[in-house]
Amino acid sequence: MPNRLANSTSPYLLQHADNPINWWPWCPEAFAEARERNVPVLLSVGYAACHWCHVMAHESFEDAETAAHVNTEFVAIKVDREERPDIDAVYMAATQAMTGSGGWPMTCFLTPAGEPFQCGTYYPPAPRQGMPGFRQLLSAVTRAWHEDGERVRGAAGQIAARLAESAATSLPPTVVDPDALEAAVATLVSEFDPTHGGFGDAPKFPPSMTLEFLLRHHERTGSARAVEMVTLTCERMARGGMYDQLGGGFARYSVDAAWVVPHFEKMLYDNALLLRVYTHLARRPAPGASAERATALARRVAEETATFLLRDLHTEEGGFAAALDADTDGVEGLTYGWTPEQLRDVLGDLDGEWAAELLNVTPGGTFEHGSSTLQLLTDPDPADLPRWQRARADLLAARSTRPQPARDDKVVTAWNGMVIAALAEAGAALDRPDWVDAAAGAATLVLGLHRVDGRLRRSSRGGVVGTAAGVLEDYGCLADGLLTLHQVTGAAQWLDAALELLDVALEHFADPEQPGGYFDTADDAEELLHRPRDLTDGATPSGASALAGALLTASVLAEPGRAGRYGEASEAAVAAVGVLAGKHPRFAGNWLSVAEAAARGPLQVAVVGAAAGEGSEQRESLLGCARRLAPGGSVVVAGEPDAPGVPLLADRPVVDGAAAAYVCRGFVCDRPVTTEDELASALR
Repeated sequence: MPNRLANSTSPYLLQHADNPINWWPWCPEAFAEARERNVPVLLSVGYAACHWCHVMAHESFEDAETAAHVNTEFVAIKVDREERPDIDAVYMAATQAMTGSGGWPMTCFLTPAGEPFQCGTYYPPAPRQGMPGFRQLLSAVTRAWHEDGERVRGAAGQIAARLAESAATSLPPTVVDPDALEAAVATLVSEFDPTHGGFGDAPKFPPSMTLEFLLRHHERTGSARAVEMVTLTCERMARGGMYDQLGGGFARYSVDAAWVVPHFEKMLYDNALLLRVYTHLARRPAPGASAERATALARRVAEETATFLLRDLHTEEGGFAAALDADTDGVEGLTYGWTPEQLRDVLGDLDGEWAAELLNVTPGGTFEHGSSTLQLLTDPDPADLPRWQRARADLLAARSTRPQPARDDKVVTAWNGMVIAALAEAGAALDRPDWVDAAAGAATLVLGLHRVDGRLRRSSRGGVVGTAAGVLEDYGCLADGLLTLHQVTGAAQWLDAALELLDVALEHFADPEQPGGYFDTADDAEELLHRPRDLTDGATPSGASALAGALLTASVLAEPGRAGRYGEASEAAVAAVGVLAGKHPRFAGNWLSVAEAAARGPLQVAVVGAAAGEGSEQRESLLGCARRLAPGGSVVVAGEPDAPGVPLLADRPVVDGAAAAYVCRGFVCDRPVTTEDELASALR
């Protein structure tokens, strides 16, 4: 039987298309064959940029003897977790329940009914460091299936039932009010790393959504502690090896607590979320010298991260690719490490030694084999800035001649929604209309290609849309991106599309048994062991929190007949996770960000005036002021009075022939203002 992955739209599945294992994609036919042959299913889940997925593939899936055993005794199914997050969620829950942890590659053994009975992650080919070897595991599973198959099936059925019961559990609704937000900040203070920034110990992930919450909290309350946590974390991350000091952009996480050595894959979602945080930090008013330095650093990192996104992840079709691989030629981080000798080879002895000191490249190395990741722990002296800029350009050019990591070039709907929002917001805040144009191009692609018969698909590749249905995060994140693009451009088409997506999400993903509850899959999606729902904000917003944020924004952008429904739905969704947000704020960063915006009303600024000619400069002046000073989570729209399709501008005329700004909080509005000083006062 042939390997069946060659026609996949997933780069991860295509990486395994030449394996000697007879892989199936996830499909009913694979399980039918398992039933017909009365053999268990080997389910392997991973993603294209995953280092240990590559290791297990080379060690085991490319091995002829291992493949012969798998092909004889199992039906093997390969799943891209990024293309099918619903399948990943179901079996990750099983893996965590059985082992106490999870990760990728994920390796599960299932009955022909899809019920798990043995789960784990990476397995070496032979026993190592207390881990069983993969061949050893295959033999044990085969023996158990043949000798005690009835017991195995019974146990699997019980596991599946318990997982379904756990997935159906809901929390009592709890309002996330200002007191709860204060308590969440206090918990975060207790978990904060005051030396290196971030929360907890190694491995350390960029806490982008938690930082956004803390920024919004500072803007609402003036909390110095909140903004200090943000500033320190953003600085330490940006100066460490997790940030690419030459090319811009962040790796997925740091293996140490000090952000020195990353796990080298660069994910689209991390960089989109972090671009938004650094943009937010960069536009904060800077009252003192240290704040001015933090603002300047944030602006530089935002500009470099946007440059990375457009240079390295922008696709020919106008979307954004999912990731750059952790490995190069099978070696993790090969592209990125430097030795002092390599710096001297590129820059010459004098500049090479200077750069080694500046970038903390030591003879012993901070990474592997005597190499170092690049860190910019302090800025170069202002007099040396041109020298650094030349050295950076020369080093980046030299690095580009090395073997480069592969690119996972599938376009994921949710992650493109995140980058649409980030580029649109950053472009408006930092005066980069080309970034806004790129965001609009991605929105055009995703809406034109991924929306099929009014419903979203999860991903595409090379202009060909995949078959996997969109999940809740696709609807929530894309709607959020479109709503941001509407605010930045004033174009009604983006608002219309966002509201259509929200209506579909409310119809097909809401839990009829729990007010404010949502499933991650639609009511007409493929039936799995149970209908997954994950409320926690991890590396990305949960689907439900992304939807709640978009609903809150839509509640002040939509026409009154629809706005109330959106606002009520957002409020109920946040209350449904109030217990989680109170106990574990690190895993509810986006939920808390939404709650902060709701505590503001959310704040709305409508700027009206002529688009061109007399008065247009005043409109742009007011709009610029609003974008600089309106706190995160605010809604800012500009246009001509009563512009068609833009409800926020309805019944808001100019004042005495002059452009005006209307500031509202919830259902309460201030008098319109016509000067920057008046608007700044209203926003403060």
